[in-house]
Amino acid sequence: MGFSKEEISKTRKLSSSLWRGIKTVFVLFTMFLSFLLVSAPIFLAVADALLPSALLHRFSSPANLSSHLTNYDFRHSLIDIPLISIIRSAVILCVYGLCDGPKLSRGPYLTVTMICSVSSLVYVSLKAAFVFGEPSIGDGGGNYFRAAEVALFLCSSVLAISHIIVAYRTSCRERKKLLVFKIDIEAVSACKNVYPRYQKILQQERLK
Repeated sequence: MGFSKEEISKTRKLSSSLWRGIKTVFVLFTMFLSFLLVSAPIFLAVADALLPSALLHRFSSPANLSSHLTNYDFRHSLIDIPLISIIRSAVILCVYGLCDGPKLSRGPYLTVTMICSVSSLVYVSLKAAFVFGEPSIGDGGGNYFRAAEVALFLCSSVLAISHIIVAYRTSCRERKKLLVFKIDIEAVSACKNVYPRYQKILQQERLK
C-alpha cells in the first residue's frame, strides 16, 4: 500500500524541521562551549574562591571556624586553605581583568598565575605533610573528618593546577589571535602597496 502525496510532504516537512532543530541545538551548544572557554579564567576564579570555603564550612561548625581564627596552628588549623584560594583567585582575576590581548599572550597574566599557583601548591603540600603526619583532630573525628581534610587539600591543589592550565591555554589562544591579526595587517599593507602600481599600469595601457 503506497503513501499519498500529502503524507510524503508531511514526512519531508517533519524531517526537515527535525534536522533544523538538531542543527540549531548543535550551534547553541558550540556557542555555549566557546563562551565557557573564553570565560574559563573568570569561572575558575569564582570556583576557586567558593569551593574550598564551602568544603570547610561543610565539615566545621561556626564555633570551630572562629576558634581556628583565634587559635591558629599551622599543624592543625585548616582555615588558611580557603583563605589562600580566595587570595589566589582575587589576584589572578585582577591581573586578568587588567590585561589586554598582548599582555594575555605572553605577559603578566601567565607569569602571575604561575607564581600564585606554584607558591600555593608548595604551601598546601607542606601543610598536608604536617596535617596528615599527625592523628586526626576534628569535630567528629574518625574517617569522615580525615576524608573531608583530604577533599579540601585535593580541591585546593586541583584548582591551582587548573589555573595554570587555563592561563596557558588562554595565552596560546591570544597568541594565535595576534598572529592572525598581524598576517591580516601585512596582507592589507601589501595590497595597498600593489594597488597603486596596478592602477598606473592600467592607465599606461589605456593611453597606448
